[in-house]
Amino acid sequence: MKISLLITTFNSTSQLAYTYLKEQGHSVDVVYAINDAQMIEEIAAFEPKLILCPFLKKFIPSEIYNNYATFILHPGIRGDKGAYSLDNAIREDKKEWGVVYLRANDEFDSGSIYAQENFAMRDTYKASLYRNEVNIASLQALKQLLINLEDKSFTPVPQLPTPLHKQLTQKDRAIDWQNDTTKAILKKIYMSDSLPGVLDEILGVECFLYGAWEEEKLRGEKPKEILAKRDGAICLATVDGAVWITHLKEKGRFKLPATYVLKDRLKGVKEERLPLIFDKSYKTFYEISCEIEDEVAYLHFNFHNGAFSSDKCMKLKYAFEYIKEQVKVVVLMGGVDFFSNGIHLNILEDSKKNGEDGWSNINAMNDLVKSVLFADDVVTVASLEKNAGAGGVFLALACDYVVVREGVVLNPHYKTLGLSGSEYHTYSLPKRVGKQRANELLEACLPIGAKKAQEIGMVDKLFAHASYKDELKSFCKELLTDEDAYEDFLWDKEDFLEENREMIEAKREAEIAVMHPEFWDEESEFHRLRYEFVYKICPRETSARLKYKKE
Repeated sequence: MKISLLITTFNSTSQLAYTYLKEQGHSVDVVYAINDAQMIEEIAAFEPKLILCPFLKKFIPSEIYNNYATFILHPGIRGDKGAYSLDNAIREDKKEWGVVYLRANDEFDSGSIYAQENFAMRDTYKASLYRNEVNIASLQALKQLLINLEDKSFTPVPQLPTPLHKQLTQKDRAIDWQNDTTKAILKKIYMSDSLPGVLDEILGVECFLYGAWEEEKLRGEKPKEILAKRDGAICLATVDGAVWITHLKEKGRFKLPATYVLKDRLKGVKEERLPLIFDKSYKTFYEISCEIEDEVAYLHFNFHNGAFSSDKCMKLKYAFEYIKEQVKVVVLMGGVDFFSNGIHLNILEDSKKNGEDGWSNINAMNDLVKSVLFADDVVTVASLEKNAGAGGVFLALACDYVVVREGVVLNPHYKTLGLSGSEYHTYSLPKRVGKQRANELLEACLPIGAKKAQEIGMVDKLFAHASYKDELKSFCKELLTDEDAYEDFLWDKEDFLEENREMIEAKREAEIAVMHPEFWDEESEFHRLRYEFVYKICPRETSARLKYKKE
């Protein structure tokens, strides 16, 4: 079937729909919703049988929905209408929420419902709900929508005649530090993260707040007093405890770790350190943790938005090298929302030495990957339960085994940011998928779904969403059931790495040689594309890579 995706941005939900539809054999064309004339022209040129809008902020012109069956994904339950649906769900303490696919008409979110999927609400921030529960529900709803459209006996459910829910302003989100409890502050930041954030003032800097974590031990004498800093975050006292704020954004700027925004204003604030691998014995802000079960270590690294700055790379490298001495299998688990998205673009954009800091970041990422790739005394497994992109994909491919959850989307490429990339990808990707396929993936710059990744050999195992953790643990235990086989595997691995070390390191050196001018040349396309990415510059046209091409 010819299907158009009409979208505002090619975000995680859009990419999930795109990869699933392509895996099912549909012909998929993407159209950015830039203006009415452009939308109408691109849709007419493709002549789709069906239009899906998995992430759309613009109102659809009647020339489109009157001539094509058009369905909009709304991140809310039946009866919910309007923007900031998840914000309101968190604010109102909803225990269950969901998504619906409704038919586009002349009223906002008022069309008949053709598919719906509910989920239990998790006590977390909005962006995490969107990237996890909403995305998973959107895939189930998409599957059901396609079934219902083929079912001649299906009758859509009418949308309820409810009004648009209340628009939330910064007044609704504002923190009253003298009266709001820790729980109330967490909720206000949760419902605003990642957009629009909570507007506040910290040490004289007007900025939006993101990334709230409850603190159990630290206490202050007065609310909003800055008690400590850690890994880029700051800890502020509340009337009944304390909260960590990991990121801030000044007006007209972009999101950065809090200490990067406040800089010298934090002089005298103590660094409240944690062990390299935190045992989660109390509530606080942390990034790296680990569980060990039956000689298998599950190493978690929850870096904000999956971005690996130089210091995060080094910390994870040391954590990996420390933990691998204690077990026989190390599983790289990634974070709550992402496995990894490679180097930290926001920090590089903020830097006054873009080239120097970019160079440092890619080399730190390479050193991390090298530790995993050359770990010949332990079996390594990458657990792709969450999405990964760019260098994050190749961090996973450095492992002996890669397993993936259904619904995960991978972006194994760099060129959309003007980079050729490193992380030993010219070794690890061809090793798994062959040289020709590797070049195609890097040049096409398209996302691929979990099923496709398994088909082409990029990953070893595909596990169902509902049973993912159980299947992962079973897989890891099986690696240890036959001790002779385990030992033989490590002997073979050690021999192979010893014989090929020079060749593998040469790949890295060649990659870095190509990347050098991409970081250091002031006219490098990377600097422009990074700026547009960080500042979220709206696209001026639909990217040619997303237009349908007959295979």
